[in-house]
Amino acid sequence: MPIYEYQCQACQHELEALQKMSDPALVECPQCHADNLVKKISAAGFRLKGSGWYETDFKSGGKKKNLAGDGGASSGSDS
Repeated sequence: MPIYEYQCQACQHELEALQKMSDPALVECPQCHADNLVKKISAAGFRLKGSGWYETDFKSGGKKKNLAGDGGASSGSDS
């Protein structure tokens, strides 16, 4: 289950909630009890790794280098 971040627009209290994707968004602030909670947008807490993902997939510029190996491609002489 994903962890969602919320912030109250009335008192600026911030909280995290472990919820199913199908659960409705929280609206009541546990601190001031106002119905002013807004879901924040945050970065994912994981990085994809493996033979199908490249070191530069989430970076700009530079050559893509396969993290799991070259998959048969060579960059120099093999002899």
